[in-house]
Amino acid sequence: MNCVESKELMVAYVEGLLEDSEKQAVAEHLKDCPSCQAELKELTGLHDRLVTNGKTLALSNLEKDVMNQVIREQNVRLKATARATEALKIRRTIMKSPVTRIAAAAAVIIVAALGINYIMAPSVTWAQVIEPILNARTIIFDLILGTDDTGMVQHEIVVGSRMRRTMSNMPNMTMIIDVDNANLLALDTEAKTAVYADMAGELGDRHRSYIKFVRQIIGQLQDGQVEELGERVIDGQKAIGFVGRGQNEEVRIWADPHTALPIRIEAKIGQEFSFAMKNFEFNAAVDESLVSMDVPEGFTLQKTNIDLGNATEEDFVESLRIWAEIIGDGTFPESIGTQSAMKQMPLLVQKVTAMQVSEEKGTQIGMSFAKGMLFHQTLESQGAWNYAGAGVKLGDAKTAIFWYQPKGSQNFRVIYGDLSARDVAPEDLPK
Repeated sequence: MNCVESKELMVAYVEGLLEDSEKQAVAEHLKDCPSCQAELKELTGLHDRLVTNGKTLALSNLEKDVMNQVIREQNVRLKATARATEALKIRRTIMKSPVTRIAAAAAVIIVAALGINYIMAPSVTWAQVIEPILNARTIIFDLILGTDDTGMVQHEIVVGSRMRRTMSNMPNMTMIIDVDNANLLALDTEAKTAVYADMAGELGDRHRSYIKFVRQIIGQLQDGQVEELGERVIDGQKAIGFVGRGQNEEVRIWADPHTALPIRIEAKIGQEFSFAMKNFEFNAAVDESLVSMDVPEGFTLQKTNIDLGNATEEDFVESLRIWAEIIGDGTFPESIGTQSAMKQMPLLVQKVTAMQVSEEKGTQIGMSFAKGMLFHQTLESQGAWNYAGAGVKLGDAKTAIFWYQPKGSQNFRVIYGDLSARDVAPEDLPK
């Protein structure tokens, strides 16, 4: 059982309404999950207070009203992750063969390597808000790539320079990342298989830690680049906000007006890449075995080693071919990038499985698709690119589907529908 499934059952667990098998599954998950333990503590405390005041509650509808509010709040917090139920169905269909599992690991690892106060306290400062972000040794949070309604959710447990990552659209995949040594251990918790990945290089360093990236943005902000946003209701509670803007990035932090602890962080880099963090726990007690780089007992280590070295334009072109040829049945997609790629990952794995290719070929497809998206991530951070391929047929040599300006170049690189590429002067770019 993962966090999404556990939180869906948490209210019923507190109320004693679960079947024995579900109750046991939640209890087992709670043993090793600090985030869900905190959730349980909060709900149990509220429920116990209601029971303590049972005589008063018996004369009113307060208990019912409050428990309904708890359920509503649970639904709000799970809104972005409710899609995991459908993902579980997809996973059971596609994660059955070694070929599919390795292809999924190759793709998901690389692309991904990139949850009521009354009075607002005016004394909360930017320095207080960022202190736990910069200095907490352990941080637990949910990260949303895209919007709360449609984005993919990652649950992250950060312990020093290591982190444990799970994803809502591939709930059987768990990744342990060692930032200092640029290594990653991917675990398929259903198939009980493990694979190591080398994350050396600029791209791996750029995308393996969202917390590190937010810390870098904060560290680069100068006086005058941060402004207060006043108060707003964020994820069901009042918060005070700050925004810091750099040359090509922006970070918004909403914090509790009394404790100054962050409630939600929103970051945007370049034209389209954005993510949000919420449901924070700072300096929580975490069993360090959760971030161990050793293959767990009962798992089989796969011979395949995944290389996350720097990606090239050629990798990106090949990923565009996969977008059109395999995912789009001959047509380029409406949009590309990290968010779009993560949404399409289950579909890609489904189609690779249906192709009945060899293990080597399946892994190659997954690697090519993901490394191309890694190349695009570097362009997202620079901001100088444009995609115009929506609906274009693969093979259309006359239509430009993508162009970008390489760092230090006066010209642009333009990629066409037949996946040819050439240098073009700025004045000759498509209008």
